[in-house]
Amino acid sequence: MIRLRDVHLHLASDAGVVNILRGVDLDVVSGGSTAIVGPSGAGKSSLMMVIAGLERATSGTVEVAGQDITRHDDDRLARFRRDHLGIVFQGFHLVPTMTATENVALPLEFAGVADAFGRAEAALSQVGLGHRLQHYPAQLSGGEQQRVAVARAFATEPKLLLADEPTGNLDGSTGRQVMDLLFEMTRAKGATLVLITHDPAIAERCDRVIHVADGRITDDAPAMAAAS
Repeated sequence: MIRLRDVHLHLASDAGVVNILRGVDLDVVSGGSTAIVGPSGAGKSSLMMVIAGLERATSGTVEVAGQDITRHDDDRLARFRRDHLGIVFQGFHLVPTMTATENVALPLEFAGVADAFGRAEAALSQVGLGHRLQHYPAQLSGGEQQRVAVARAFATEPKLLLADEPTGNLDGSTGRQVMDLLFEMTRAKGATLVLITHDPAIAERCDRVIHVADGRITDDAPAMAAAS
């Protein structure tokens, strides 16, 4: 599903060029779940942004779902994300003027799905929000908003789901419920999950844990729970 070879990311700053990623090699097979952990500023989110094509690698090869996305222009990258990826961020990134149904239907409409609203309603029902279809984000709790974001990410039936600290803005109990949902839907849909988290308990629920520090992968091993 993911193949990175000697990936570097350099970004300009007021202090000069900053080396964010420093020669990352990574293979992720289809199916299963992978956690990416490491200290703040280690390059975890930048690595995910490069995999999603939201940040262009300075050098190296980035292949996702069989495509070398380093060769894609912006329009082709947008189509690639539409067709292959679901993304859940720490912030919910819902459109405040749209209902839950409209937020979930949005990527389906972009994809040209005929029954976008019907599928959106079905996706919201799957995450336990069938009674909140016409509510706006401001009328929903943080956990409910993240459930809408999860429904939106899975609505297009992506091959790969990327999640960047999806419970970072939630309390412990709500965060566990959202993670239960995320793992359950990943298995049900047969998707591949790559998850950034600071929570060791969440990381250990994945099949594999990758440690990142100073822009490099420093450790890569099966999670304790998966290995036992």
